[in-house]
Amino acid sequence: MFRRTPRLFAATLAVAALALGACAEKTDDKPAAGTAAANYPVTVGPLTLDKRPEKIVSLSPSATEMLFAIGAGSQVSAVDDQSNYPADAPKTDLSGFQPNAEAIAGKNPDLVVLSNDTNKIVDQLGKLKIPVYLTPAATTLDDSYQQITDLGTLTGHADQAADVAKRMKDDIAKLVKDLPQRAEKLTYYHELGPELYSATSKTFIGSIYSLVGLTNIADPADADGKNGGYPQLSQEVIVKADPDFVFLADSKCCQQNADSVKARSGWAGLTAVKNNQVVTLDDDIASRWGPRVVDLLRTIIDAVAKVPA
Repeated sequence: MFRRTPRLFAATLAVAALALGACAEKTDDKPAAGTAAANYPVTVGPLTLDKRPEKIVSLSPSATEMLFAIGAGSQVSAVDDQSNYPADAPKTDLSGFQPNAEAIAGKNPDLVVLSNDTNKIVDQLGKLKIPVYLTPAATTLDDSYQQITDLGTLTGHADQAADVAKRMKDDIAKLVKDLPQRAEKLTYYHELGPELYSATSKTFIGSIYSLVGLTNIADPADADGKNGGYPQLSQEVIVKADPDFVFLADSKCCQQNADSVKARSGWAGLTAVKNNQVVTLDDDIASRWGPRVVDLLRTIIDAVAKVPA
């Protein structure tokens, strides 16, 4: 598992999907007879596909999850080395962080899905006549819904994609509907790695916490946005802020947990530590913006619900 620097996190998240059973559930990958071909050509932004893609290469873990969630899994022929969900995704040694046009072309794709244009890979693949759809790191839930919708259009699964997006919206609405009103907002620190990098409210992950009405102690550290929403905090700043919650998105990559947090200098006295409100998250779910964002929101809400209003 890789360590999440802010740059790496931003590329993967880069930061909210949660695959509620319903959202993560796979649907029939086969299009209804006689409908897929009739719907082409299709156009999304600058990209037009004349026929349904049958050999998709996904170099974005979030996009991989989206493709399988909308029923396009059987059309995915290769995914990058970080796409570990669902388990049957055809994982390869292709890199989404340092994409190689020759290696990608070797998979003979009829569509490549990327989350960034590192190494001007879009132009490189364009010269090879390989269609590319970019799914940049989402900053809002609407970005996530749009990418799901676009992938549905491109793959011939528009109806399934619409269903997934609707389920996400409905599930999120249900989760936040009955949140208690608090006289004073609870505070939190979201940790990307032991180096104390965090994410502000202006990031995708920060927007998920905002749905719960929490106050982010990292916001003042990047008030001008020069760190792109991913500032590195100091021990002193965190201890002084004394957050009510510590959410660890580095439990798998870096083996961080309540005990390791408590052992840090000065952290044993934090409200989050004293009240057993150090919450370990699934690193992958907390760094992606696909359907499993609902699971992330549920985890946060479940933790917060234990604190009396």
